[in-house]
Amino acid sequence: MKVRINAGMFSETRAQVGIGTLIIFIAMVLIAAVAASVLIQTSGILQQQAQSTGKQATQEVSSNLVVKNIEGVRAKNNATDVAGNVSLLKIRVGLNVGSSPVDLNQLIVTVTDGTNTNDLLYANNDRTHGNAMKNFDASTNATANLKALLTDTQTTPGHNARYFFTAQKIRDDDQSFTQSNPIMNTGDLAIIYVSTVSGSDLSYTNIGDISTAGGQKDSNLDIGPRTSVTIVLTPESGATTMATFLTPSSYGTREAVQLYP
Repeated sequence: MKVRINAGMFSETRAQVGIGTLIIFIAMVLIAAVAASVLIQTSGILQQQAQSTGKQATQEVSSNLVVKNIEGVRAKNNATDVAGNVSLLKIRVGLNVGSSPVDLNQLIVTVTDGTNTNDLLYANNDRTHGNAMKNFDASTNATANLKALLTDTQTTPGHNARYFFTAQKIRDDDQSFTQSNPIMNTGDLAIIYVSTVSGSDLSYTNIGDISTAGGQKDSNLDIGPRTSVTIVLTPESGATTMATFLTPSSYGTREAVQLYP
């Protein structure tokens, strides 16, 4: 009996790798490389943005001023002839523990007496109104600048008392605080001076230790007895600080009045 063998069953089969398959393979490698490059670049950008956002968030949370107390000073002619309203606010401020430095040159102090509101800039800031405070002297002491705050005026923007505040350092171990560059660091303590001279109290000759000779300018604020006052400190970055108080029902004969806390 003859066995018939089918030759087709033993035909050799070999994989065929053509030029088309090679092109597809190379294309896939290139696509994978491009995708990897895009992912690496994107992750780098996201990392930078995350770091920047983290720093800004930390600064916003940690950088804020703390109002220690607020004292009001009444204008006077002598110990018994005292104005009926507070003419000057002395706001003592410090920084929270761990706070980033705060530049008072960029601080906005908003004062409201229930009727009128003044938004005040530091005396050396000329960015908003085009002029710094009239007769501000970066090389002089805080007392001279305080007198200029109370008594001087200019065409633009107007009375210093309505547009500016001045400041004086109390504690500054690292010597970071100057009149031209008032930088506060953690541990520093300073006084912010805000003029609140009323239009009815322009004839008095002294405000605290400053001799005004009746030359003080109207601040457009009236802080008499039973007045609700709100002060908002808005730094360049960081949390806003607010202090609200109601003045006493009577100032009596006191020249200096504790208003807050």
